[in-house]
Amino acid sequence: MSRLSGQSRTRKTTGAPCPLAVDDRTIAGHAQDIRLRLYRPLIGLTVPALLYLHGGGFTSGSLEEAETAAATIAGAVPALVVSVGYSLAPAHCFPTAAHDAHHAALWTAASARDLNIAGGGLGVAGHDAGGHVAASLTFLARDLGDVDIRAQALLGPMLDPSLTRADGARAVQSDVPATAYARCYRAYLPDSAQRLHPYAAPLDSRRLAGLPPALIVTAQNDVLRIEAEQYAAGLIAAGVPTEVTRFPAISHAALPGHRPALLATADFFRRRLSPADVAGAPV
Repeated sequence: MSRLSGQSRTRKTTGAPCPLAVDDRTIAGHAQDIRLRLYRPLIGLTVPALLYLHGGGFTSGSLEEAETAAATIAGAVPALVVSVGYSLAPAHCFPTAAHDAHHAALWTAASARDLNIAGGGLGVAGHDAGGHVAASLTFLARDLGDVDIRAQALLGPMLDPSLTRADGARAVQSDVPATAYARCYRAYLPDSAQRLHPYAAPLDSRRLAGLPPALIVTAQNDVLRIEAEQYAAGLIAAGVPTEVTRFPAISHAALPGHRPALLATADFFRRRLSPADVAGAPV
């Protein structure tokens, strides 16, 4: 995969547990160039790396909206977090977003020396549609065998295009109704046959073995909570080490800005990715 030599900038952000350098990059994606935003803790050590995939129902969301989540996780692990500006539907439908994430993972792995990344594989995290893209990336990485994804954290992920499990969540006081998710899926998966693909419907996949250890983070007031926790059960049944954390009195939209959820995510990656020399770093 080619790397593009676009301009980059560096700044410091104070919203994270430790100061961060933030660089913007542009790389070749699946259908068009995509933007990356790199968050590096200024601790003078080699750190692990992970990708962060923003929410927005496949049709919206941005690197800017992912700032709080990416910066908090980067400082708390500590890790280099690569926030991925994947292509959006309806202009770019399935599987473009998943392949953009795959391109970003390959680029990150290939740039390990330049970016001073520790060995031991990458992590991936995502919220909402970003959780779907993150799950798809773990399938791609397992099946293609070209990038080592060691851990995945899915925050309020969209995993079931059929939305059949949403029927069991009618009593949930969700901030986002199932009809809104249906519109998002129609934009990303306009061909109904695509919804049968395991990369498009992770919850219905019968091949979950061999996926990386997972953290599933859910919000009590989220219609997606049931499908996310069912996915966790499927991973456990397939032998994938899986943790589930549900936050009470929190909505779907609040998850990527909810500090306890982000710190739980950081703790998971610290245990799964961090080398011994930074594993005990304060948060």
